[in-house]
Amino acid sequence: MSERNAIGIIELASIYKGFEVQDMVLKSANVEKIIARTICSGKYFMVFRGNYADVENAISVAKEVGGFSVVNATSIANLDPRIFPAIAGTTTIDINIPGKKIGAMLIIETFSVVSAIKAADYAAKEANLNILRIHVAMAVGGKGFVVITGDIDALEAAVKPAVEYIKQEGMLAGYVIIKNPHEEVLKELI
Repeated sequence: MSERNAIGIIELASIYKGFEVQDMVLKSANVEKIIARTICSGKYFMVFRGNYADVENAISVAKEVGGFSVVNATSIANLDPRIFPAIAGTTTIDINIPGKKIGAMLIIETFSVVSAIKAADYAAKEANLNILRIHVAMAVGGKGFVVITGDIDALEAAVKPAVEYIKQEGMLAGYVIIKNPHEEVLKELI
């Protein structure tokens, strides 16, 4: 059985075409919908998960059906398994356990959704850490940001390849490592 560790990211400039593309992709490709929604500037955005061949099929269907309205249609293979719950918004941390504190938090902001997801994947493959959130496109002007927690050494190791990739793509808005983040900051993110 092949692993479902690839994603397809599809951005359309048209909302009605977005619904049409989503319908056709789900009918014709063996993929799981992670996100499908309208986003800032009147666009439609989708993320699908599956094995790489199925995701590539979904991208082909999206390009054919979406036609003029396709802004971006990209696939990413072999994602770290921690990426999927962070994209879906289902990663949790318990900040109310006595004596348990988050050692540090890394936030990476990118000018594109694809760059945010790839940065999280690079970081996850570099060090033992928790991908808390990958925020994509909604209410951030089409940008993305990643929130990662762990000990300071792991985050410092993880940020290097992630930021290097984003810089090469020209998509880095900025990043910060916050030591011992205040619980109110963490509450805003969970």
